Amino acid sequence: MQNITIEALRSMKEKKKLTLIDVRSPSEFNTATIPNSINIPFFNDEERAEVGTLYKQKSPQIAKEHGLKIMAEKLPHFVKSFSNTDGEKIVFCWRGGMRSKTTATVLDLMGISVYRLDGGYRSYRNWVVNTLENLNWDTKALVLNGHTGSGKTTILRRLAKLNYPVIDLEGMANHRGSIFGQIGLQPHNQKTFDALLIEQIESIKQTPFMLIEGESKRVGRVILPNFLLKKKTEGTQFIIELPIEERTAEIIKEYEPWKYKESCLEAFKRIKKRIHTPIAKQIETELNAGHYELAVMLLLKYYYDPLYDYTTKQIPDNKKIRIKAKNIPQAYQLIKEQIDNSFYAK
Repeated sequence: MQNITIEALRSMKEKKKLTLIDVRSPSEFNTATIPNSINIPFFNDEERAEVGTLYKQKSPQIAKEHGLKIMAEKLPHFVKSFSNTDGEKIVFCWRGGMRSKTTATVLDLMGISVYRLDGGYRSYRNWVVNTLENLNWDTKALVLNGHTGSGKTTILRRLAKLNYPVIDLEGMANHRGSIFGQIGLQPHNQKTFDALLIEQIESIKQTPFMLIEGESKRVGRVILPNFLLKKKTEGTQFIIELPIEERTAEIIKEYEPWKYKESCLEAFKRIKKRIHTPIAKQIETELNAGHYELAVMLLLKYYYDPLYDYTTKQIPDNKKIRIKAKNIPQAYQLIKEQIDNSFYAK
């Protein structure tokens, strides 16, 4: 067993194949963890609650003895789970305490070599916060803007597959960035978003530019850091212009509203008062009837498009590059050509 710091872990990550193993309970793991970790829990949620209760109500010693009894029964399966993982193994718990220490000790006795992360997940979270607060990132932002349904996220993800330097805010937030944005998704919390963001930035830190979507300060449950908002505001703005019919089709394909009818209606109620009453009533009627194409088109025309048009007017003309296209594939091709010809380092 060897202890390892966050800094040493990150250095090792660049040179070797690593398996990060979070030994906290499933609920702790699902709340926030180090990206690309796997979960082999020392205790499940119920067992952790039992031990915690004994610790508070009885004594630390009684809690330890009960924990030892729980582990003794499942130790063979626990050890086997680690032996089935590849590469160098790094185990961690909340703050580098008993769970990771006991895990590492047992594995060492069984001949399985592991590293134990100093300070556990808490040290990683502190590193993320400190890094975001003190980031010195001299990279130009190319920002994708456009009316709702213009395929901005689709275009970014296609570019990312070709290894263009992309920051996918909606992907990291697991939210589409609108009132309807969480439908069919499980939005990430701030800790998960921050971790994914800094890992993404670290991977493209040396590139001359980065591609990002023109999101507002809040995306679902998360808030964007100020330095990223500043880069977005100061960057070159691609303004994608597509026919409303194309945008409507894209939204319906993306959201599949027939699968989430009640969620769509619930989300609509949150903006209903902001729309002219007769139009709002018609949109609600069309949603209830399952006439999604007409409902979406009305939402775009009378709610989302005016909001976007107001925001776009605030962007200086010398920062705008207009992308007029018949459909999303054509918009993607035009943007790619602009990047390759004008921004990409030769």
